[in-house]
Amino acid sequence: MNATIAMITFRAMLGRRRALLLLLLPVLLLVLAAALRLSDFNDLDTSAQVMQRFALATLLPLLALIAGTGVIGPEIDDGQIMYVLTKPIPRPVVVVTKYAVAVVLVTLFAVVPTLIAGLLLTGTTAGMASAFTVGVLVGGIAYSAVFVALAVLSRNAVTIGLLYALVWEALLGNFAPGAKSASIQQWALSVTDALTPASVIDSTVDLAVAGPLLAAVTVAGVLLASYRLRSLTVASAE
Repeated sequence: MNATIAMITFRAMLGRRRALLLLLLPVLLLVLAAALRLSDFNDLDTSAQVMQRFALATLLPLLALIAGTGVIGPEIDDGQIMYVLTKPIPRPVVVVTKYAVAVVLVTLFAVVPTLIAGLLLTGTTAGMASAFTVGVLVGGIAYSAVFVALAVLSRNAVTIGLLYALVWEALLGNFAPGAKSASIQQWALSVTDALTPASVIDSTVDLAVAGPLLAAVTVAGVLLASYRLRSLTVASAE
């Protein structure tokens, strides 16, 4: 970790324009949860659907995409990353710092709102609020690693990330068993399922499979981003 890089990255990510993007979906989730709480439609099944489809399947990947690509992608695109790379800072430290900032942002803007929304919808019933909170956290850790790696690998990281989140996970993941097995969303749902006895939560991936896959994707994303950033430096020097 490098405190200076982290501070500069936080400042860039929390500028007015990006802060609005980060706040939009969490606010929508909390408004929806509050509205259901005040209505007669906040039964356990409805609450579970809101948490799964909005918090886990929509809010989390989109926020992780904004955070994961935003912490490093714009600097690569406009060349400012070369200022950082000329400093005597190991490239893995740069990547880990950027990744850590992305995880903190996902925690603040996705994990915390998920907990609040869950408590509004279900209270402590069946531990659903805490289960979804942990599921969103572990999913956010993995998503952030993938999207940071994408931002280093491609200038089209946002487009690729949207295709993965919206087409592969949201569309194909609902119909193709193979897509479900290769879905961070389903792996995170498996963690959620393991933490609550509520029968309305049903993951198609076993926790024994989902846990190692989440860890493997996270480590692979950070390592790949570190390797690619090192190659980028060499290419620029040449």
